[in-house]
Amino acid sequence: MKKLFLIGLVASIAISCNRDTEPLGPGLDEIYGPFSVLEDFQVSDNAVDFKSGENLVFSVRFSKTVDWELHVIGETSGAEKVLSGKSKVVDESNATWDGTTTTPPMFKEESCWAYVTVPEEGYADTIMGLTIDSARTVSGFVVADFENGINPGWNIFAQSGANMSFNIVEADSAAQSGHYYDMGGEVSWDWLIGLIDFPASAYGVQAYPLSDNSGEVYFNTFLYVPEGISNEVILFQFSEDEDGNGSFQSASEDMYSLELRGLETGWQLISVRYSDLQALVNGQPSTPAGNEVHEPHKLYQVSLLFLANPSSGYSQTFVDYIVFTENGPLVP
Repeated sequence: MKKLFLIGLVASIAISCNRDTEPLGPGLDEIYGPFSVLEDFQVSDNAVDFKSGENLVFSVRFSKTVDWELHVIGETSGAEKVLSGKSKVVDESNATWDGTTTTPPMFKEESCWAYVTVPEEGYADTIMGLTIDSARTVSGFVVADFENGINPGWNIFAQSGANMSFNIVEADSAAQSGHYYDMGGEVSWDWLIGLIDFPASAYGVQAYPLSDNSGEVYFNTFLYVPEGISNEVILFQFSEDEDGNGSFQSASEDMYSLELRGLETGWQLISVRYSDLQALVNGQPSTPAGNEVHEPHKLYQVSLLFLANPSSGYSQTFVDYIVFTENGPLVP
């Protein structure tokens, strides 16, 4: 009986070892085999209306798993979207484009082209003639996009310095749509080159229509520093009307600030949570003058000051698309 039991056990083990099993992970050919393109680079449509929620889906199929990159370039704006992955199939699961950008500026209503590459295999393919019929919209409260000129409710001051340029510029290279604001000049007697006040009253309200949860509110803007400029200082100030009397009292109400300097050349997106803003005095953190509570729903005015050390010479920075968003920073 003992021999029969052992024979049965050995037979059972042998049968279990010989059963069919599913392969674990990709086969060796899918990783180390020869490279070829099984299905050419394609796009789901040649035109897209992002504003209405449409997307574009790119697709291509390879013979093995590879590292690929897909780029979409705006011919007018120069905006760029980059998608990438490691797979043998590129499809809606990893190559759906919703109109967002990876590298500013934002895409506009424009012609685009796309290309896909597999650098390790020396492969590339291109699709021309894509059209954005309508750019995507962003949810948020727009303080300024400079598309319709100067809001008469804004307060603008510029020094009488040298080579002053406090004005709106129309350009395809704008961060959003077709206009931006150019702040430039040389002021040898003062740090301040110029400023713009954006009071809530300019939009027909007593306070900015924002959430009372400062952790949900984000301040966003695009800034552009031209090549060769390194002395720029951009200061945003956020003045709160805590008692709701329709004015701001600097001695008894909170003002929070965002100071930016040493920015990289070109357009870059700045996004800051409202609750992370600090009170500043001469660039150093200080105690707010009011109740010390971040209250975006009581925001009375946003101010933009452009400054530079008066001994440092000419300075210049462009600003575009100042917008508050909620529940997350701006997705351009």
